[in-house]
Amino acid sequence: MLSQTRLQLALTKAWQRRGVFAWLLAPASVLYYAIYLCRGALYALRLRRPTRLDVPVVVVGNLYLGGTGKTPLTVELVRALIARGWRPGIVSRGYGALDSAPRLVHPGDAARQVGDEPLLIVRATTAPVAIARRRVEAAQLLRAAHPECDVIIADDGLQHRQLGRDIEIALLNYRGLGNGWMLPAGPLREPPSRLDRVDAIALNGEAPTVATATPSYRMRTHLASAFALHSPKLRIDLSALAAEQRSHGWRLTAAGGIGAPDRFFAMLRAAGLVIDELPLADHFDYSTNPFSDCTADRILITEKDAVKCADNLSLANDPRLWVVPLVTEIDPALIDVVVARITTRRSAGKNSDGPSPA
Repeated sequence: MLSQTRLQLALTKAWQRRGVFAWLLAPASVLYYAIYLCRGALYALRLRRPTRLDVPVVVVGNLYLGGTGKTPLTVELVRALIARGWRPGIVSRGYGALDSAPRLVHPGDAARQVGDEPLLIVRATTAPVAIARRRVEAAQLLRAAHPECDVIIADDGLQHRQLGRDIEIALLNYRGLGNGWMLPAGPLREPPSRLDRVDAIALNGEAPTVATATPSYRMRTHLASAFALHSPKLRIDLSALAAEQRSHGWRLTAAGGIGAPDRFFAMLRAAGLVIDELPLADHFDYSTNPFSDCTADRILITEKDAVKCADNLSLANDPRLWVVPLVTEIDPALIDVVVARITTRRSAGKNSDGPSPA
């Protein structure tokens, strides 16, 4: 896993510019783009058709490979819809799950069984969550198990065209579109022009604006008070933790097995903390203990890391591990757009004969 971490960090750095690495892989990107166009043509010619559900579907995704903040956006979108009277359910691939078969996610599941992000979502929202490699199968399972759900949110489903959708939200963070090239010479799973065909763009933090007619909305995040992994009732404000560090001379290590650990580290420093960085690969599974040789007095991790650390007894009982949650704020105008679209679809569905065939 540590070699995977080094590879991921190297790729992220290389993908931000069109250097020697990118040019060497440019022919492979041309092939990737050709396959992408062929796949799109199958849907354009109606040789393949998306499966439409009997409830509205909202897709949250990105073009940039890796983490841009999709899961925090999904969580806050679900909370906002619940506050407005909707009963959402969430579908996800369940990256890292041992079994790729469709299944429901429960708060007491282990991350290795269902994936870290679906487990984080179900614990943060209490809304029903289903996973499957094919999002359509997850959505069908969710509808059968929870017929009360009246809208489906697909976490990271922009490229999975088999699932019909009523609104698409693409997310960008501070890395923007990288060098603007598709995989493997660049970080993009689809070309930049794809942003012209989504319904809304969420700009996470200091994300750069892009040249597109699609409306964009700001999404802001900040860190909340930290809590002890072994005893969540033990909490401390980050400013108080910084004061404790100065008073006792504590050494703090921050670890992040997420798509953008550098952003997490920067936010901790902005809170006044002096930290040693330990970036880990996105979805780092924590089956091994990366802190066995760490001499820090406190180790700060994200909520995504915490759901996996809790499955490892040596980590779950380590009093040095403190979790720093992320608080996300979405532009209310984006919520208005989503609600307007799914309300229209729901009203149209009541006057139709049901979902269209696959």
